[in-house]
Order: sequence, then structure tokens, then C-alpha cells
Amino acid sequence: MHEDTERCVRAVQSKDARFDGWFFTAVLTTGIYCRPSCPVAAPKPENMRFFPSAAAAQQGGFRACKRCRPDASPGSPEWDVRADLVARAMRLIADGVMGGGGVPALADRLGYSVRQIERQLLAELGAGPLALARAQRAQTARLLIETTALPMGDIAFAAGFASIRTFNDTVREVFALSPSQLRERAHRGSGLPAAGTLALRLPFRRPLQPDNLFGHLVATAVPGVEEWRDGAYRRTLRLPHGHGIVALRPEPDHVGCQLTLSDLRDLASAISRCRRLLDLDADPQAVTDVLSSDEILAPVVGKAPGRRVPRTVDAAEFALRAVLGQQISTAAARTHAGRLAAAHGDQIEDPAGGLSRLFPAAGTLAGIDPSDLAMPRSRRDSFAALAQALAAGKVDLSIGGDWHEARLRLAALPGIGPWTVETIAMRALGDPDAFTPSDLGVRAAAAALGLPGTPAALSERAQAWRPWRAYAVQYLWATGDHAINHLPGTGA
Repeated sequence: MHEDTERCVRAVQSKDARFDGWFFTAVLTTGIYCRPSCPVAAPKPENMRFFPSAAAAQQGGFRACKRCRPDASPGSPEWDVRADLVARAMRLIADGVMGGGGVPALADRLGYSVRQIERQLLAELGAGPLALARAQRAQTARLLIETTALPMGDIAFAAGFASIRTFNDTVREVFALSPSQLRERAHRGSGLPAAGTLALRLPFRRPLQPDNLFGHLVATAVPGVEEWRDGAYRRTLRLPHGHGIVALRPEPDHVGCQLTLSDLRDLASAISRCRRLLDLDADPQAVTDVLSSDEILAPVVGKAPGRRVPRTVDAAEFALRAVLGQQISTAAARTHAGRLAAAHGDQIEDPAGGLSRLFPAAGTLAGIDPSDLAMPRSRRDSFAALAQALAAGKVDLSIGGDWHEARLRLAALPGIGPWTVETIAMRALGDPDAFTPSDLGVRAAAAALGLPGTPAALSERAQAWRPWRAYAVQYLWATGDHAINHLPGTGA
């Protein structure tokens, strides 16, 4: 979009927050770059330059605006919609894959050469993987500087910088302030935050409907792994360097996020996973424009625009839980998953609540005796086959994986049919066009609305909803009165 100058200028002049994260505006006369909705007076069009990423603007010699904080914009929705190399690379960079092995680690995960990845990222984003990772490290550093009382040396290490000097130089270059000045500015007139939990604000593009999003997560929550407490959804996180606990609370203009991490190097990865869990980088206007073109769906969408797809922080965990939940009630699926977590999940401490376990890793579940699972033999066999395939790397559900290949590998496993494959694609892989026409809730909603009743006919009608069929599923489900459609305490 950054190449459409006229459209970008209109977005900046109208301070349209819908375009935050889509592109960044650099101002030649001030040397700063902003998000489109920056509240300061819009510069003259001839003084504007547009970039596709914060990293590209930084490489162009521009500093981040201190007023609108463009580095904290919602992410580009393109990376969750697309399944090509650039999108897969961006999802992996956000998840911190380069922290341990640089560009070669990224290339290895994607199955391409370093040169191919650098060339494609540079062509589309105006910055290579090193610059993109550097921009992310700068954002992580700013968060730690402003939300903790940690010594700067610890922050530099946690944010992924190789040296204190590089940390100081990068912060000064990106934010036009030294780390100490950045902290002083953030806490002017107030004391430093207490050690422990990090309190963050996760931005999103409005509107956002929290009822089905949080309602679904809470209704299916695994005891010991997830809970709803004091108006927040809380869960444990398995992260690259350790574990964490997150509490996510819906607010009118952001999602409140409280993170407790065993290793601060996992901060960027934890934030990325929480954003994916809640689908916060979605573009609700694009979804509304397509789905509202259907005369039957239009009133449903208009009643509650901004529904998101509840996703997951761990794709393998969700896939295994999807198989556990085949053809049984939500309550029964929670019971099975809770027993697995209690028996095989790593134990953790949670002074602030009732969480006690990490959900077991696929490698752990691949080694258990399937006969110990209290479920029909066919489902036990499916569960064991999936756990073993995930543990062996034969099925790749990671954020950098190939969606088409993942579907094929899943479908080849015993007992995993189209419903399970598409459910995993929708919530674990994050494919916005995944569709479950055979789902009982979808079919019941379709029949009540006057949409075609058979899976084949409904699939034909849903061609007009592409590429947002996963969102259409959320709107169809929301017509029912199941607990997944309600925030706890608001009615069921």
C-alpha cells in the first residue's frame, strides 16, 4: 500500500487509525516517522515519504515519533492473511526465531537460502531480515525500559542485543533518546514500576468484539492451564527460553496484558503469541466489506462488527486438543485435556491465581501409552498418531510453516477428517479462509438464517466470502446461545 501515494496522503490527513501498521509516514523536514493516525498536524504532502515497515523507515535515517510511537502500532494484517515466503518469514521474525541463530536460523526454518530470503524481504518491505529483527529488538528494549526497573545491561541482554554499546546506539538512533532518557521520560512524575509482572497495552484496529473471542477461550479452557479470573483470561505459556503466565483483559481501546516470564528474552515471542491468540492484527474493515456483501450475512455482521478468530499460543497444543474434542461436548473435551495436563504437564507456580501446569509438549504425549486415554480406540489412535507426527516433525504447524502442506499431512493421519483439518487450519495455523461447512454449529446457524443447509451447497455459497471464511464461521457461531459467545458473567 505504501506505493499508493495518494491513498496514503488521504489516510494521514484524516488520521485514519485503520491504516496503522499498514505503512509508515516519514517527514523529510523533521527526520521522524509516524503512524498514519499521529495526532500532530499532518505535514505537507511533498514532505511525506512512505515506507512499508518501521525497519525500512529506520534504514532511511528516520527516527520514531515520540508522540504516536509508531513502533507500537498493530502489526500489518498481511502477515496473517498470506501464506507466501515473506509472510511466513515475518511471522517467524516476530516470534523471535532469529534470536538464537540469526538469518541462517530463519532460512533453515523456511527451507530457502539466506540470499533468497534477504532478496524477497528487501523487495517487499524495504529492509532485510537483520534490519527487521533490529527494529523488533528496539521495540522490546523500549518496553522493558519503560515497564521495568531492570538495569540497562539486563535489558540489553533480554532484548537480544550483542553488546551494551549496540543497545545504546540502537535506542538512541531509533528513538532519539538514550535508554536513561527514555526511562525518565516514561516515568516523569512517578516512580519506577515494581519488579515482577510486566504490564503492557496491546493495540488493535477497531472495532473489536470481545464476547466470542474471550468467551470461546474461557468456555474451552483447560483446568490448570487456563482460567478466567477477575475479568481476565489467564493461561500458561511454553516459550523458547522458559515459561510464562499471561493475563489478558479486554478494554475499550486496547487489551491489557500482564506477563510474568521466567526468562525476559521471551518477551517479544510472548507478545507475538498473545497477539496471534486474540487475532489483534486483523483488519476488521476488510472483513466487514466482504461479508456484508452477502444480503443474509450483512445484518449479522452489522450487529457486531469486529469479531476476531480465537486462535492459539501453541499450534501443536491446539491440534492435539482438537482431536481430543472430536464428537464430544466442550465440557468433556476440557475434562480430557485437564487430565492430560495434570498427569503429564510440567508444574509451575502461580502466586496470582490458580494455574499450575504447562500443557504437555507433543514429544511427551507421543511417549505415553494410548490405552491410558479414556476415549474410544479410534480416537486414541488418532491422538497418538498426531502426537508422534508432531514430535517427529512430520507435521509442521509452526507459524512459519506451509498451510497447504500442513493440511495434506494432517489429512493423511488416521481418523483426522476435513472438520478437524479445517479447525486446526483456522485456529492453529491462522488461515483466515479456513472453513468448516460440516460443523454442527455452522449448519444450525445457516439453516436458521436461510443459508444452504448441506455442506456442499454452503461451501458453494461461501465462495463469495473468501478470503474471510474463518470470520464468517465466527459470525455464524455467534447467532447461537452457546457459552463460547459470552464473556463470563454477561449471560449464557
